[in-house]
Amino acid sequence: MEKEVELSSSAEPKMASQPQQHKGGFVTMPFIIANEALARVATLGLLPNMVLYLMGNYHLHLSQATYILLLSVATTNFMPLPGAFIADSYLGRFLAVGLGSIITFLGMTLLWLTAMIPQARPPPCNPATESCKSATTEQMTMLISSLALMSIGNGGLQCSIAFGADQVNRKDNSDNQRALEIYFSWYYASSAISVIIAFTGIVYIQDHLGWKLGFGVPAVLMFLSTFFFFLASPIYIKNETHSSLFTDFLRVIVVAYKNRKLRLPSKKSAGMYHQKKDSDLVFPTDKLRFLNKACFIKDPEKDIASDGSASNPWSLCTIDQVEELKSIVKVIPLWSTGILMSLNIGGSFGLLQAKSLNRHITRNFEVPAGSLTVIMIFTIFIWMALYDRVIIPLASKLRGKPVRISAKRRMGIGLFFSFLHLVTAAIVETTRRKRAISEGYINDTHAVLNMSAMWLFPQLCLGGIAEAFNVIGQNEFFYTEFPKTMSSIASSLFGLAMAVGYVLSSLVFRIVENVTSRGGKDGWVSDNINKGRYDKYYWVLASLSAVNILYYLVCSWAYGPTADQESKVTEENDSNEEELPLIEFGTQARHDKSG
Repeated sequence: MEKEVELSSSAEPKMASQPQQHKGGFVTMPFIIANEALARVATLGLLPNMVLYLMGNYHLHLSQATYILLLSVATTNFMPLPGAFIADSYLGRFLAVGLGSIITFLGMTLLWLTAMIPQARPPPCNPATESCKSATTEQMTMLISSLALMSIGNGGLQCSIAFGADQVNRKDNSDNQRALEIYFSWYYASSAISVIIAFTGIVYIQDHLGWKLGFGVPAVLMFLSTFFFFLASPIYIKNETHSSLFTDFLRVIVVAYKNRKLRLPSKKSAGMYHQKKDSDLVFPTDKLRFLNKACFIKDPEKDIASDGSASNPWSLCTIDQVEELKSIVKVIPLWSTGILMSLNIGGSFGLLQAKSLNRHITRNFEVPAGSLTVIMIFTIFIWMALYDRVIIPLASKLRGKPVRISAKRRMGIGLFFSFLHLVTAAIVETTRRKRAISEGYINDTHAVLNMSAMWLFPQLCLGGIAEAFNVIGQNEFFYTEFPKTMSSIASSLFGLAMAVGYVLSSLVFRIVENVTSRGGKDGWVSDNINKGRYDKYYWVLASLSAVNILYYLVCSWAYGPTADQESKVTEENDSNEEELPLIEFGTQARHDKSG
């Protein structure tokens, strides 16, 4: 009988006592992937046109609608981090995904009711007097509550990738790596297809069939997502929770502070540091060495209990606990460089900009403004295929040896393309605004210019390449630098960077709006994008992006070699020092990061 399952994205908790040999496996994949795919279609399908709903039905100004949406997206991307901690420490991943699905469905239903019930939103504007009533406190509370519920639910939903990995990553499976590779391929493929469907199908329904159906269809899809997930409940592997990682972090900080006056010996010997049972770590790493004081055994008779555990967990930590905290602290500077990847004006401006351009492919077919983002998704697909199948093999052939761009370097390349994306966006907006003025549409924000929407193609392509390099590089970097016990935290860090990026976007938005409109002047931010100076706004963002590239170079230099680089050096040293015992050589820096 199988007693435990090796997790791919969290600590290794004990398995439930019931038999598990007939549970899990690929038979669960359709249900887990269906849950994720339908949830993505439902949630992402609401975003592109939401600014139009807020401005048209709640009579909010562009700045107010943008501010609400930026904070909503920031909260949505932040919630997976506490969701990962709660899932691994208290609820378990099954309950986290299930509750997240239910809460998200409730939020979508509440949003759908705002479109169905006339009293839930302000009355239409009076066309004769052009006067519009503002939304009441109760109406805004109902709207904000729906967005808040969807953000909270996303914290649980994002645990689905780790929950799915639990089903295929089993000790009774002789080919776990291949099983995980197949699972992740299908998972990411379904996620990408979901984005395309959301930005085309759901947007088309909202544009042509109205908000009632446009919000109703996502709510139904979310119900189906929840239904399919719980339908397979009897065949899931459900892991028990373990001690809180947050508590472990706090213990390391407390114990290291208690031992701050302790001097660590220069030479290391076996048994000097407290080792977790069945752990491969013999010594802590030398980075952030002051934290090693938390796992140093001062008096074995007093510090270690008869069963080998610490007599007092708040006086002695394990090497694993110390290294887990180190991994978080070490990556914070490099992680912070990804924040500006999400710094933008807000999706509201991009939508209004697209609506002002000619989007006709044929005389009778017009591409929805909210669907142009699909160009970025397709660019990611195409670039990834070219990178893996053409560029890397060709470079390897030319150099006569395998060529690989490290995850850290790919992050930097992504930041550079993000800078080019913003510069191109500033140039395109300058051209678009000049065209609007020359055609006499300076006061007509609803006019469609004699300018093709294909002008947006270069900046969207550059944005896609930036995502393909930086985002995938970030995820690989976090997974390889973190121990396996923290893979779920690693998977949430990119979302956390996005959350901070959107909060920073809202802050920059407010600053630009207030500074440029002082003294009663017409500011850069305006409901009429032809009167506003969003081109200058883009130049501000491009300048911040350029500074961020320099910041990244400093952080990358300060971080030093990555885990895979250290592992490569260790392997070379091992081959040159074969006479040394393996347990004593090269293990102090080995961190069980690569599995």
